[in-house]
Amino acid sequence: MRGGADFRVLAMSEAKASLQPISEAAAGAILTIDLGAIRENYRRLKAKLGGVRCAGVVKANGYGLGAAQVAAALVAEGCDIFFVAHLAEGAALRDAIGLEPEIHVLNGLPPGSEPEAVAADLVPVINSAGQLEAWSKAGQKAGHKLKAAIQVDSGMSRLGMAPAEVEGLASDAFAGVDVVLVMSHLARADEPANAANDAQLKEFERLRTMLPKAPASLDNSSGVFLGLPYRFDLARPGAALYGINPTPDEANPMLPVVRLEAKVIQTRSIEKGAGVGYGHAFLAGGPLRVATISLGYADGWHRRAASAAWVDGVRLPFVGRVSMDSIILDISALPAGRLREGDLVELLGPSQSVDDAAGHAGTIGYEILTSLGPRFHRRYVNA
Repeated sequence: MRGGADFRVLAMSEAKASLQPISEAAAGAILTIDLGAIRENYRRLKAKLGGVRCAGVVKANGYGLGAAQVAAALVAEGCDIFFVAHLAEGAALRDAIGLEPEIHVLNGLPPGSEPEAVAADLVPVINSAGQLEAWSKAGQKAGHKLKAAIQVDSGMSRLGMAPAEVEGLASDAFAGVDVVLVMSHLARADEPANAANDAQLKEFERLRTMLPKAPASLDNSSGVFLGLPYRFDLARPGAALYGINPTPDEANPMLPVVRLEAKVIQTRSIEKGAGVGYGHAFLAGGPLRVATISLGYADGWHRRAASAAWVDGVRLPFVGRVSMDSIILDISALPAGRLREGDLVELLGPSQSVDDAAGHAGTIGYEILTSLGPRFHRRYVNA
């Protein structure tokens, strides 16, 4: 048996290998990310904001599309403030984009991690009195005030200082803290007529008067489209940058950003009555031509997501269950010989948007994008 040290070396080697870019030839599927579309979406959001500062939310590795690449594209458009969810994401982004942009950490800092945040020049989003106390002590230890954003819970009950916490803050609570932003998050911004939006707005305005005077932020992607009362000093769009519709009841004002294509592994003809896939969930009602493609739920394609691929504008329905690494398509509608081993079929793109796929799965575009796995070759265009 190999010793524990050998196992650790092997695990580290395998982990490192899993992070290496996959060549287009070696990959089973190709994810094309249009950085030019992301830049244009940022421009459209800025135009809608009418001069209000606009951040870029690049948490979850830029919604699965590559935080470093997305942030670099946004920096080229003048974006100088970014939001991530975790400290580790912030530190990685700092290494990627340099010292100039501000990087805010939405989830705040785990206890004891304050020195790491200081070293990476990150701005924590303070969500509790305990986080505030720890960051204030870190500032006093450093001998100067440390930048922080203060998030208040205006009615989402997820993150942020509760109203009672804000109301009970001591006069010296900010001794080691330089408050550069006061923020909250809208729970129902994608429902413009919902009264919860106005209620959160009023509560946010009330709570921020109890905090040090600083720029304020309430708009998320959908909030950008709620109008002037919600605008304040900074907007924090995320999903809209990546082409997800921020106005679900209207036409999408954003450009699509991704195209996902999977390679054909094999084609075959099957006869009437043939069972297809696990459990023979599909039985051929007549002779069919089918293709197996290199994509499955291990790649983040939900078993309930959109159940068709496309070639030349022709819809190719899934037959049988989605497997871990493969899906079977009915290609009978295509001319014989049109698809061969290595050819590509479209899963996301002009024929089927991220929001379309999400609708089939009973989920949202955010989950579709962030689920897209590491086995794809990621091709960046229009940088």
